[in-house]
Amino acid sequence: MKFSDNDLKQLQQRGISPEQVRQMLDRFSTGFPYLTLTASATPGNGITVLDPLQIQQATQRWQKYLEDGGSVMKFVPASGAASRMFKELFAFLDGTASEPQPGSDVDIIISHLDELPFIEKLEQTCQRLYGTGTAELKKQRRYKDIVAAIITPAGMNYGALPKALLTFHSYPDGTTRTSLEEQLAEGAQTAAVNGVVHLHFTVSHDHRPLFKEALEQLLPAMEKRFGVKYDITLSEQLPATDTIAADENNQPFRDADGSMVFRPGGHGALIRNLNDLDSTVVFIKNIDNVVPDTHRASTVQYKQVLGGTLILIHDALDSFIEKLKDSANLTDVELARMVTYLRTVLCTEVPGIETLGRPQLIDLLLKKFDRPLRVCGMVRNQGEPGGGPFITRNPDGSASPQILESGQINLQDPAAAALFRSATHFNPVDLVCYLHHPDGTPYDLTEHTDPDTGFISSKSLHGRKLKALELPGLWNGAMSDWNTVFVEVPADTFNPVKTLNDLLRPAHKS
Repeated sequence: MKFSDNDLKQLQQRGISPEQVRQMLDRFSTGFPYLTLTASATPGNGITVLDPLQIQQATQRWQKYLEDGGSVMKFVPASGAASRMFKELFAFLDGTASEPQPGSDVDIIISHLDELPFIEKLEQTCQRLYGTGTAELKKQRRYKDIVAAIITPAGMNYGALPKALLTFHSYPDGTTRTSLEEQLAEGAQTAAVNGVVHLHFTVSHDHRPLFKEALEQLLPAMEKRFGVKYDITLSEQLPATDTIAADENNQPFRDADGSMVFRPGGHGALIRNLNDLDSTVVFIKNIDNVVPDTHRASTVQYKQVLGGTLILIHDALDSFIEKLKDSANLTDVELARMVTYLRTVLCTEVPGIETLGRPQLIDLLLKKFDRPLRVCGMVRNQGEPGGGPFITRNPDGSASPQILESGQINLQDPAAAALFRSATHFNPVDLVCYLHHPDGTPYDLTEHTDPDTGFISSKSLHGRKLKALELPGLWNGAMSDWNTVFVEVPADTFNPVKTLNDLLRPAHKS
């Protein structure tokens, strides 16, 4: 297609080339291929279930890593507004019904207002807006007024704020904490090195001032409480990672003024943000998966377990790489041991590996071992949403562990559908990553992605339908070419807040 002068100016401002846009538009026509599954990752076949001794060894190794001054950071994607969390409340407020349906999410919230962690602020807001409290509003059946006080700009504006700045928990002493504060608390208990906690939050451009203001207010008290210093950095999703929207003819979707419409490319774009971090080890966890102090013991324990498992695996890989690079004294027994490690610990199978000559085998093992490494916590299926752990066929013919979303699997294929149904675990987004080569230089993470693992979704803008292009997810295709190890973690380490009602769960009450 031809681009107008205005188009080219728009692309230059975003840092996107015309050829990149052409490739994106081609994707709308060709789509993305489904991934080939070879197995569901299950205990003993892709998922490691640690025994008590292994848990102890991993914990001790992590503690030693921290004592030795190891480089650690927490990376928390926190860009999105909480609008989806209040989807049902918006629907009720915009609807014609004056009362919520019995048993609906809104009905449950109205019935349990006093249990919400932000009830005190809600009471103050209702007094300001209506001159009365929630009890009287409920008595007068003014349910929409209560909902409006929670989500609209005239009220608490929770429908437009980022999840990080919403009150998630209340404590017996009358204090409350946002999810941002709970991330700070968890960081102090899991990732402090020499008394310093390094955290990085990805934020939207519009919310950045709110984050800065909140942190300025929070840090002195949090540092005093946990006896640490916080080193906090923020970044935004780069405009160069946005993707073009398409119309029904797979041509650029244009706004009323004729300009091309671009959309954020999904959390997979954050691989660029992760790539820019100056840290050897990075924990990744979603902003809403936090609990109050009284429920955090299991989370703290398994952060240490995952971190220690990562370091133990890296120790082994580091030793292997050193021997492979100086292979003159490398014995066939040691080579065989490395092949076994590739298969049993990294769960990676390479067809024909037994037939390779010694030089070819050494080259292959070096390539497979010297890559970014991640250890991913996996929770047993209990009906929660989330992608899952599978063993998939890679472009080079090997098979290795990957985290997949259901949209990446051809569920019309009976064999693939059967493997999908046989999955025993799901991905709670609880990762710890090793991002440096053995010599200490950082990997270029953008070289270890699979561009064929994005997907296309249907959206709308100003009442017009459009097609949106989602980049390979951060823990999906953006980390496709990493060494990946799945470790089972307890279900009580996964407590996301996807809807307001989730804050009523026992795990979110102190």
